[in-house]
Amino acid sequence: MHLRRTLAVAALAVAVLLSGCGTAREQPGPATTAAVSPGFNSTDVMFVQMIVPHHRQGIAIAEIAAERATRADLKVLAGAIVATQKDEVARLEGWLKVWKQPATADPAEHAAHGGMPGTSAKDIAKLRKVSAAEVDEALLDTLIAHQDDAVQLARFETAGGENVNAVGYAKQVDDSRSAQIKQMQGYLGKST
Repeated sequence: MHLRRTLAVAALAVAVLLSGCGTAREQPGPATTAAVSPGFNSTDVMFVQMIVPHHRQGIAIAEIAAERATRADLKVLAGAIVATQKDEVARLEGWLKVWKQPATADPAEHAAHGGMPGTSAKDIAKLRKVSAAEVDEALLDTLIAHQDDAVQLARFETAGGENVNAVGYAKQVDDSRSAQIKQMQGYLGKST
């Protein structure tokens, strides 16, 4: 029985990684040579500038989950999130270089778009101190909220972006993060 559960968890990890946010044909290679179409607008730039730090927060949360979670399925999901989002950060940073745009936006620009969505460093630090009895629920609640922010950023891009790569990537983020949210709500026994 234990072997079957381990194999099921491993299969889930592979599925999450494969459904992540890109497909093999869309992988641009090293960040410095990222293949991205040159045409872009301010929405594309803002989206990338906002989602990169958001992904870094997600990596930090998922690393805590991989370390502290008591559920095997949550640990596997967390590992998949870390791997996928590290790759995405490298790709997105490459896009900004190709576009010759700064890594971060002017704070006034962020404020004009509703501020930077995400999870505060203070909230992430709290996850390290949650009791073992409550850690899975705290991690899941935080990851669900965090991935919902990614969905909202993706929808910002699909509503106003023009770069074909950025819009396509945003659609993948919307689909994959929405699926992760549903999966994690299932872990909590919550319906969507």
